[in-house]
Order: sequence, then structure tokens, then C-alpha cells
Amino acid sequence: MLLKNKVAVIYGAGGAVGGAVARAFAREGAAVFLTGRTSEPVKAVAEDIGRGGGRVETAVIDALDEAAVDTHIGRVLGAAGRVDISFNALGIPQQGIQGIPLSHLAAASFMLPLTRYMTSHFMTARAALRPMVEQGAGVILMHTPSPARLGTPLVGGMGPAWAAMEGFSRAISAEFGARGVRSVVLRTTGMPETATIDVVYGLHAKALGMTTEQFHALIEGKTHGRRSTTLSELADFAAFVASDRARIMTGTVANLTGGLIVD
Repeated sequence: MLLKNKVAVIYGAGGAVGGAVARAFAREGAAVFLTGRTSEPVKAVAEDIGRGGGRVETAVIDALDEAAVDTHIGRVLGAAGRVDISFNALGIPQQGIQGIPLSHLAAASFMLPLTRYMTSHFMTARAALRPMVEQGAGVILMHTPSPARLGTPLVGGMGPAWAAMEGFSRAISAEFGARGVRSVVLRTTGMPETATIDVVYGLHAKALGMTTEQFHALIEGKTHGRRSTTLSELADFAAFVASDRARIMTGTVANLTGGLIVD
């Protein structure tokens, strides 16, 4: 197993992306500590992992609450003795952000993703970095969709926020790589399997005067394989990147966009 004896902390584990990555980590042998703002979705993922024999613990944590994040990492260290992997799958509502021209977007709506994503990713990464530096090993993982790199219209502050996350990941690697800590971003297309993308594609389709199905086809038609990244592909690659087999990989973006982007 790729992650045998590893300890992973996942924020937003009750969502589609967080849940898929949590299941993949557990399947590969990691002990997973799952968090989310509400208990029921996280417990559902934990029960699924538990039925497969995985070691899992849950906690209700707001990944924008600095004290709660720091306290939870302390509890993980008390229970497992180390933190090997940190993955933040925080999501935010997209209504009022995407599908609106920048010329008509409120400043607060533009800044919302920048503020929330960067604040949360900074706090969760910082909490994990402290034990990782002491251990001399660890992996910080992030996930961004393709607008992080592309100049995509009607995404509001989402594209700049995702780009900032990629810059932050590289800064982590530059500062702590010599101390054994890696930081990698997994960049995908939008994933229609997720409820968030259903909403996002609907907002864009409405703004462009087409159906959601037509917008979906338009986006997938720009990839070489004419299809989107799947949740299982993201999760499986996350497990590989978090493993020691990818120990040379840091300070970079793993391109899972199917040819949509060339870095």
C-alpha cells in the first residue's frame, strides 16, 4: 500500500473531492482524520472507510477557525504521534460570484474566494507544517481547477484565488523543502460529478445563453480526450503524490487537465 503507516488530515472531507481523497488515502493504508463544518457528511465518509477496515476519526472543524484548526492538529498528534499529509478541500458557494462580468461584480463578491481560500489554506498548512518540520517529512496537498492557469471569463475572483493557492504552495516548498516537507497542487478540469460544478456550469450557461449540457460539452471539447477529470482519477493521483514514490515531486502543479493546459 502506498500510504501504509501514514497519517492524513483532510479538511472538507464531507464534500465530493474531500471524500474521494479520504477514501483513496484510507484504501492505500493511511490513518485518516476527517474534518468538516457539519458532522453528517463527514460521518458518512468515515462509515464507508470503516466498513473497508480503514482507521478513521472525525471532528467538526471550521477550516476558517484558526483556534479550531490548531487545536485539532494537537489532538491528531496526541492520537497518532505525527502528521504526514494535509489536504484542504474547502469549498464555498458560487452564487453571486461566478457567471457575472467583472464590470458588474461587487468588490466583496470578488474578494470572497481570495480571502476565504487563502486564509483557510494558510491556517491549515501552517498547523501541519509545525509537526512536519520537526519530523523532517510531510506533504501539503492542494487542489485547483483549470482557471488557476487559464484566463477564464465569468469566474470572478475564483481564478485569482486558485492562482494564489498555487503560488502559496510553491512558497511552502521553497521555504521548507530542505527540511523534508513537500507541497504539490493537483490541477484538474471541473468535475461534473460534483454538485458544485452542476451549479457553476448552470451559472455560466445562463450567462452565455445556452443550456448546461451545451456548456458542459463546450468545456470538455477543449480537452484532448474530450472529457473531464474524474473524482477517482484525482483521488488516485493524490494518493500517489502523497506517497514516498513521489518524493522528488514538490513546488509544482500536477497537471490532470487532459491536455486542456500545457505548463
